[in-house]
Amino acid sequence: MPSDRAPSPLDEIFLSVWRQALVDRANQVAIAGQIYPVRRTAKRRLAQIDFTFEGADYRGLEQNPETTSRWAQLARQGAKVMQFLFNGRYLAVVADGKLTHYSRRSS
Repeated sequence: MPSDRAPSPLDEIFLSVWRQALVDRANQVAIAGQIYPVRRTAKRRLAQIDFTFEGADYRGLEQNPETTSRWAQLARQGAKVMQFLFNGRYLAVVADGKLTHYSRRSS
């Protein structure tokens, strides 16, 4: 079900990081006037970007296509997929330009 709400500034950052790292294949990404390097993971050479937005630290991580998740399946099919984490928890994913938020589960 599509949402009519406008993307938040953080949503825009996630989309920009995804685009710069996976579509443009840039070696660095620019966020709010700051430059952050795109590193590659040692084992799979997946793109990884650690960045700060509004005082909080985030990580963008290219989806490993060799896992069993539905996002990995999309990556195996050629989709450009990046997960976004905050404090080690997955917040959102961008797959071929479409942002999806993970829902919070109540305890």
